[in-house]
Amino acid sequence: MKLFLLGMMGVGKSYWKKKLSAKMKVGGYDLDFLVESHEEKTISEIFAEDGEEYFRKSEAKVLRWFAEKKAFVLATGGGTPCFHENMKWMNEQGITVWIDEPVAVLAERLKTEKEHRPLIRNLSDTELAGYLTEKRNERLPFYQQATHHIQTENINDAWFAKLITKHKNP
Repeated sequence: MKLFLLGMMGVGKSYWKKKLSAKMKVGGYDLDFLVESHEEKTISEIFAEDGEEYFRKSEAKVLRWFAEKKAFVLATGGGTPCFHENMKWMNEQGITVWIDEPVAVLAERLKTEKEHRPLIRNLSDTELAGYLTEKRNERLPFYQQATHHIQTENINDAWFAKLITKHKNP
């Protein structure tokens, strides 16, 4: 099974990637980490030195490497689905899961992580929630194309176990 996890920054894509890849006994990957390895720069450095457009092209290129893999769990970046036909491509390749948490929850989680996230680095804690709301609204048309949509009250092991079983035995 090819499983793509998507959603806003801070929703837990990397956390679930780790848990699900172990449960499914397949490789678990983080797209941002792979882009950093490919570019030999951090995401922050790529944004600062080359800009977001360059980053998004590199991200799309690295994402396409997964066409050859048979089974994996991939945690995508929050904006990945919104560029270069990535959402369409992921849906053609496998199963996409939109993990969706309320903006207030994300803002609280991200307050301590701003230094490592170029898109929110320079925002005050008060500006953060507004920014996240705006980004979520922009990305909604892409996220809504996901095969599955999981929200706060259902984000748990049982929901993912059911998903895995359903797609192993359609």
